[in-house]
Amino acid sequence: MNQLADTARASAGAKTLFGQPRGLATLFFTEMWERFTYYGMRAVLILFMVAAVSKGGLGIDDKTASAVYGMYVGGTYLFGLLGGWLADRLLGAQRAVMVGATLIIAGDILLAFGNTQLFFLGLLIITIGVGLLKPNASTMVAALYPEGGARRDAGFSVFYMGINLGGFIGPLLVAWVAAAYGWRWGFGLPALGMTIGLIQFLWTRHYLGAAGVSAADNNKPGSVLAALVLLAALALIVVLGLTGVLQLNAVRLAASASWAILALVVAYFVYLLAFAGLSRIERNRVLVMIALVAASATFWAGYEQTGASFNLFADRYTDRHILGWDMPAGVLQAVNPFFVIVFAPVFAALWIALGKRGRDFNAAGKFGAGLILLGLGFLVMYVASLHVLKGELVSPGWLILTFMLHTWGELCLSPVGLSYMSKLAPPRFIGQVMGLWFLSMALGSNLAGQLTGQYDATHLESLPALFQKIFWYGVIAGAVMLALTPFAKRLMAGVR
Repeated sequence: MNQLADTARASAGAKTLFGQPRGLATLFFTEMWERFTYYGMRAVLILFMVAAVSKGGLGIDDKTASAVYGMYVGGTYLFGLLGGWLADRLLGAQRAVMVGATLIIAGDILLAFGNTQLFFLGLLIITIGVGLLKPNASTMVAALYPEGGARRDAGFSVFYMGINLGGFIGPLLVAWVAAAYGWRWGFGLPALGMTIGLIQFLWTRHYLGAAGVSAADNNKPGSVLAALVLLAALALIVVLGLTGVLQLNAVRLAASASWAILALVVAYFVYLLAFAGLSRIERNRVLVMIALVAASATFWAGYEQTGASFNLFADRYTDRHILGWDMPAGVLQAVNPFFVIVFAPVFAALWIALGKRGRDFNAAGKFGAGLILLGLGFLVMYVASLHVLKGELVSPGWLILTFMLHTWGELCLSPVGLSYMSKLAPPRFIGQVMGLWFLSMALGSNLAGQLTGQYDATHLESLPALFQKIFWYGVIAGAVMLALTPFAKRLMAGVR
């Protein structure tokens, strides 16, 4: 009976649509609605936290709100590691996606109440939900293409477009609804979007066949015990937080989290270099990975200013009156996903063209270019902030130009980093190394909130000082990576 069921599931998974597995459409729309929810909510998150209570906000100071923002974004990457583990050990990818979507919906509903304690509980629940859904949706895309090859690459390209389509539409609609009807409805719309995504997943998941149905290791008592202990710890934190027993300082917590993530990354690299029994060639490749992880954390610390200091800049210092329409600040958060959709094929074609001519950059070179583009974006914002110091409202064009430069930087670094980490990792450590990559993104995102906290609205000169600082971080780090290019080429020992 089980064999017949497996055969039926495999047959369902074999159905095609435009030459791709029919299940790809299921995952495309699931991830599109999840990103609609995530980026839509993120577009108004810090604005809601700093808005006065009289205007329906939480009335939190900028520094605390920035720390919360950084921990939230970084937390989605940290819980992504947990979500992958739970799917592999206990749930299976399909159940993980369903549970994750349900948690996201519940979390967004809690945000809509506007109560401070429920708001932070909602953020925690959403973070766990994203961690369950996002990595496991990607895992199932890969499972639809057991043969690998160019067809799988094409499938991931389609899937990537779904991510950015949701990221583009979400900020446009959520920011508009929040401005027109209030914060509560702004947070309610993402809950509706994720509900649509979950319904279509349940309706069409039979097209996934056997992909993600079963956990690889769902019978080990140790896995069940570890999951129960984790759930109990989270439940305890929730209860203590709601009852007011646990009083957390967000700024101190964010700083502690950064040091903890950094210590974990350093400890793991020490383990790989000194205790993992690697060959000399493998250790040389680990040295390259150290440089890539450091560059990644630096990049995301600047890039994630998009939803933090840049969002505050759009709200407070940008002239958003366009042709009789007062554009909500969060609408500008849609610019980056739009540019990704436009420029991703351009950069893919560029790398292919350079490769054919034997002039393709290695990872260090592309990372260097990405960091310098990041720095140039902050140079644009530095100049814009000098106009703000003169008491002027500036054009949205400053932010749009910055977002374009940062998108180019992202396309130099993000997909390249994933690819090279998988190539450089010792085969028996590849899963852990990919987790390390996501830790670098968590660290960078958390640092982004701490950097934004250095901006003080009562001392406006702190704004150009912040942008100038990150400009130098980006340019100097980029120059270092470019200088390391020939050394990285030798250390990679043939990895291209």
